[in-house]
Amino acid sequence: MKTSDFYYDLPEELIAQTPVEPRDSSRMLIYDRAKKEISHKHFYDVIDYLNEGDTLIVNDSRVLPARIYGTKIPTGANVEFLLLKQKEEKVWETLVKPGKKARTGDKFSFGKGIMTATVIDVLEDGNRIVQFECENNFFETLDKIGQMPLPPYIHEKLKDKERYQTVYSHELGSAAAPTAGLHFTKELMEKIKDKGVNIGYVTLHVGLGTFRPVKVDDVTTHKMHSEHFEVPKETADLINKTKENGKRVIAVGTTSCRTLESVAKEHGKVVSCEGWTDIFIYPGFEFKVLDGLITNFHLPESTLIMLVSAFAGYEETMEVYKTAVEEKYRFFSFGDSMCIL
Repeated sequence: MKTSDFYYDLPEELIAQTPVEPRDSSRMLIYDRAKKEISHKHFYDVIDYLNEGDTLIVNDSRVLPARIYGTKIPTGANVEFLLLKQKEEKVWETLVKPGKKARTGDKFSFGKGIMTATVIDVLEDGNRIVQFECENNFFETLDKIGQMPLPPYIHEKLKDKERYQTVYSHELGSAAAPTAGLHFTKELMEKIKDKGVNIGYVTLHVGLGTFRPVKVDDVTTHKMHSEHFEVPKETADLINKTKENGKRVIAVGTTSCRTLESVAKEHGKVVSCEGWTDIFIYPGFEFKVLDGLITNFHLPESTLIMLVSAFAGYEETMEVYKTAVEEKYRFFSFGDSMCIL
């Protein structure tokens, strides 16, 4: 299977630049796998497709305002740091632009001096290991000076940082939002619970690798990035009970899906655990957990559209995307939703 098999033509004007208000007013394409039927709804209609006893699994990871702008000491040259991975309490692997201004031992100032940084190592791939210093709590300071690391295809500035967080986000650590969950409001979550639908939480910290293009022609030779996940016992128990009762487990987002299927692939079923996953799901993959998937519309030739194709069927997925373009759905992170059941 070739990477080019997952290409589709997307007019630039369909790439959503801003989120809709309210969150659940976005459009939602429903794809019925059994009937191979497409219907068009709004996200607040999702409750009509959930049954009592079903379980929704959501990713409660919270996005770090990981992009910070500062100056080099003492030259005053402007720099941009993007925090990628925490190594120790105040030591991070970072991407620095321009990199030539950040050699080992170089120092930088952020937020008029409320945070400083020293480069302590330069990695082979060009990323920097950086020691940060600040008087107050690191994450509180970062929240004051940092900006959301929006994907490269979003060019408008985000007015409210919370709009790039899900309403149930809790565990800090992602470099990008698990965007399928951005459509939920607190009120809609309560209505779903009131209907007797269970909601379970997993954590997968989304890495920037999620935006990296697939650069190989043969899909099967692509190496996935690794991301940290955690499945609590109560969530594992909830999923197994749902399955025993003959009800459905529906993942909100590819991150929730990858978490569940990674664990089931290793243990035979969902168990409480944490670790790292580099699972790559593409057509031919055998799902052990998923009965439904709520997701956004993904980039052409991305690992995410490959995952959707594995679940909904390759030809069916490409037809759904063709329809979504024709119907002028909004695409990518701030775009519309798709529900596959």
